Amino acid sequence: MFTQDDLQARWWKLEEKLMERFGKKPDMETVLFLIGIQEFGDIRTKFTKEEKQDLMHVAVCSLLATSGYYSLETVDEDGWPHFKQLKHIDPMGLKDQEDFLKDHILLYFQNTGMI
Repeated sequence: MFTQDDLQARWWKLEEKLMERFGKKPDMETVLFLIGIQEFGDIRTKFTKEEKQDLMHVAVCSLLATSGYYSLETVDEDGWPHFKQLKHIDPMGLKDQEDFLKDHILLYFQNTGMI
């Protein structure tokens, strides 16, 4: 339980920093969207619904690349990164999936110096 408590405490700290920066508490999709924009490198005010989904996919692949699940394969002519899956992700329950992503998100922000 200690590990779970530590993950939650670190997650709350990240939420606090993001609230300070953006003025409201972000949900998981918003955090993934922000990471996707960062990884894509094109900051604009409007994205289509499909582009928003693509940005969250870029975020997940980028996050899981740190654990060897994906690798960047290419960047297309429009600047969109494309990833190759390197290893299978074992099935997990919803809570475990969320914690798995939270852990990778926290590592991402730690590596970028935000936390």
